[in-house]
Amino acid sequence: MILEAAAAATAFVVSFLLIPVIIRYAREKNLLDIPGRRKIHKKLTPSLGGVAIFTGFLLSVLVWMEPSQWPHIRYFIVAQGLIFFVGVRDDLLPLPPLYKLLGQVLASLILVGFMDVRIHSFQGIFGIHELPPWFSYLFTLFTIIVVTNSFNLIDGLDGLAGLLAVISSVALGIWFMVAGDQAFAVMAFSLAGAAGAFLFFNWEPSKIFMGDTGALIIGFSLAVFVIRFIDSHLSLQVGSPARFASAASAGMGMIMIPLADTLRVFIIRVLNRQSPFMADKNHIHHSLLRLGLSHSRTSLLLGILQAAFIFLSVFMRNLPNSIALPLLLFPAVALSLLLAYLLRRKIV
Repeated sequence: MILEAAAAATAFVVSFLLIPVIIRYAREKNLLDIPGRRKIHKKLTPSLGGVAIFTGFLLSVLVWMEPSQWPHIRYFIVAQGLIFFVGVRDDLLPLPPLYKLLGQVLASLILVGFMDVRIHSFQGIFGIHELPPWFSYLFTLFTIIVVTNSFNLIDGLDGLAGLLAVISSVALGIWFMVAGDQAFAVMAFSLAGAAGAFLFFNWEPSKIFMGDTGALIIGFSLAVFVIRFIDSHLSLQVGSPARFASAASAGMGMIMIPLADTLRVFIIRVLNRQSPFMADKNHIHHSLLRLGLSHSRTSLLLGILQAAFIFLSVFMRNLPNSIALPLLLFPAVALSLLLAYLLRRKIV
């Protein structure tokens, strides 16, 4: 626990000290996010907070990672570095969506090909256990890209993406500690520390945004952490205190809010006969703002809900996936339907 706490503290301090420097530099160079169109903010705001998040994370890992672990996680750092450069390039000069996607695919291929980060089994979901290798590779690539972009999509409100990142990273970091996976525990707490420092400057009223750099780094990292969480259960002993009988379902629960929001907006767009990839203001945080909640209350509410899904996943850890998954999805669907009902009542 001391090592993980030191990693979190180091990442926090580095990011906390770097963000004011980035804010000052961005204002001097006019590297500011301009309000308008889909954007909620009303003033010019620096959007390079992701640089501080990545720097804090990386330096913490460099300092606290055991040398024996480097051959194991070096490809993760390389892949994350590629995501970082894609994000910075997009924040400075917007990239075509196809180029951003190609960068994410390449980073994912590095992990899948060289680090063997894969979902090997559905662990009984839909009656499916071990996956054919070709499907395992494709499904893992799909999962990483979906989770990465789900955080990019939900990053539209002061404090929201950062708070969700801290909650999910801490939960996964604790599990990695219990499971004895020190390398991933250090990385998870390093991400939590860096995102926590960013929150101090991103809470309403925000002084800086994380930009695509931060959202992609956080989403990509959590995608890898969740896959590691799910796949590690294939080698855990039955009596291990870290073992979840419903690991695949619990992995979804760890990042339920961004996943549910992504699925929700895609369904709404399809029902409205629009492209599922077209940007709009149908995200859950937009809807809560229309109901009258402030930025900070919306972020806190969604953070509490994310923590509740994690606690529910832990509570159901001894249930099989065939039972845990429906019990986990039911409140997500119910909350979405309740939100739609409240919005209709407000409009009427």
